[in-house]
Amino acid sequence: MQTTISETVAAPRPKVRHISVEDVYAALSEGWADFRAVPRFGLFFGGVYALAGIFILLQLSVWQQHLWIFPLAFAFPLIGPFVAVGLYEVSRRRELGQPLAWNEILASVWGQRNGQMPSMAFVVLAGFMIWIWVAHMLVALMLGRMQFAVYSDIDILFSTGSGLALLFFGTIIGFIIAFCLFSITAISIPMLIDRQVDFVTAMITSVDSVRSNPRAMFAWAWIVAASLVVAMIPFFLGLVIVLPVLGHGTWHLYRKVVEPPAEAVV
Repeated sequence: MQTTISETVAAPRPKVRHISVEDVYAALSEGWADFRAVPRFGLFFGGVYALAGIFILLQLSVWQQHLWIFPLAFAFPLIGPFVAVGLYEVSRRRELGQPLAWNEILASVWGQRNGQMPSMAFVVLAGFMIWIWVAHMLVALMLGRMQFAVYSDIDILFSTGSGLALLFFGTIIGFIIAFCLFSITAISIPMLIDRQVDFVTAMITSVDSVRSNPRAMFAWAWIVAASLVVAMIPFFLGLVIVLPVLGHGTWHLYRKVVEPPAEAVV
């Protein structure tokens, strides 16, 4: 009598496709279609994101820390992909023709705490802390210690040479840090929703997608950045619409960039 022992074969590294800018626009269009089909989920998660932004802005105003609005404006989009986890799940279920119910969507979001998502969040948090540290150093170097007592006076940024230098170098460094974080999160979070992979594999695949498709992914980065900036101008209210469209669109972009897994071999 022979006994067959099943062996678990390590999953191959996800393969990245080459896409065009037209594929980016198509993903955005499909994201808009998802939002229109089931707007209740998008409005909910977009509303949560907008309320978070309003809360942060009000707290800075109460504390008279207006100078920190600019660095936090760079950092605020970093939490967007995590707020959009529920939107990725909605798009995934629509793609598979599965029913959409609040309890299932919220349970899926809550269940991510036991997977790789916390590790991914820690990486992004580390990037956020680096940016805040850099902002502190720039303020100290450009404005001097005497200026720490007048953080509430935002006019210093535009009325002095030191303030303009702070804006210039802060913007450049902020964009560099933001793009690095974009590269590791562009499609990694949807991948963690869709597949049983570790967060390192997801980040590497995301970076590969950016390296293999620089034109398309740069276009996506600018669409995301510009949309979020415009959405934040009217007291963050535009995020109620923009976040769900970008969230659903990110799922479809992930599906276009990363090849589906091959059938498991036992």
